[in-house]
Amino acid sequence: MTLLLLATGDTMAHRDPGVASGRELVELAGPLPDRVVVEDVMAEPSWDTSVSTQLVLGRRVRAALVEDELAGVVVTHGVDTLEEVAFLADLMAGPARGGMVFTGGLRPLSHPSADGPANLAAALTAAADPALRGAGAVVCLDGELHAARWATLADGFTSAPHPMLGRVVDGRVHLTSTPPPRPPVVGGEPESDVALVKTYPDMPASLLTMVTDLGAQGVVLEGTGEGNVPVELFSTIMGLSEMDIPVVVASRSYGSGIGLAAQMGAISARGLSAPKARVALMVALGKGGGVEAALRYFDSL
Repeated sequence: MTLLLLATGDTMAHRDPGVASGRELVELAGPLPDRVVVEDVMAEPSWDTSVSTQLVLGRRVRAALVEDELAGVVVTHGVDTLEEVAFLADLMAGPARGGMVFTGGLRPLSHPSADGPANLAAALTAAADPALRGAGAVVCLDGELHAARWATLADGFTSAPHPMLGRVVDGRVHLTSTPPPRPPVVGGEPESDVALVKTYPDMPASLLTMVTDLGAQGVVLEGTGEGNVPVELFSTIMGLSEMDIPVVVASRSYGSGIGLAAQMGAISARGLSAPKARVALMVALGKGGGVEAALRYFDSL
């Protein structure tokens, strides 16, 4: 059984001096039962991971599982944007059946209690386990497994309010909940120019039109509670929808509604966080579609 490790450096590989390679991280993870092919990927710090780098990772994960027919792929990534990159790979993977596991470290390799090697060992174990075949991308830290769709960085990672997917215990995956449904396949390259705007009371509509004037092909608004956004934005949302620029509304809490903005043509994020709704909108617009394409895609999630 062969696994692929895509190593992007970042915190889990930081040491004094320099940054450990993917092969060095594998050696530090200890003896492993499966063959691991390592590819080091040049990437920005995770707090500033470019869309182009995210797409490179997503394409490589898909190719490894669908075209190369490897048993699984593990991606080491900084935790700042790990959840978005994992979800994008999940949406891009299509019919991939192998294990897709993303992991990272909260403490650098030079730290006395570095967590990277143990996280990598658990992630490689998870990627090789048949229990995760067809389960989609997962995030693995501290032996916990979180579906990429729900994984959120807090004090470590959590799936709340959804249940954790499972754990890696004694070299095996133990699932404790059912994986979320696999996302639909859109095809085409995801649209990279999608804006994310956090709303607030008395927010001027000009902030919304500014991002579309600069070229955004779609917008995600992060509202409150059940997806409520300021009334000052209603006419602008309607105008953008009429221009075939989709506006998706997410909640900054655990809400899954959309509020009155639905009457203006806005699309519900279906419970996705705002960053993940942005990723989903990127994929939805992959074939150059507009409002209808985005509406169909989010309805199918």
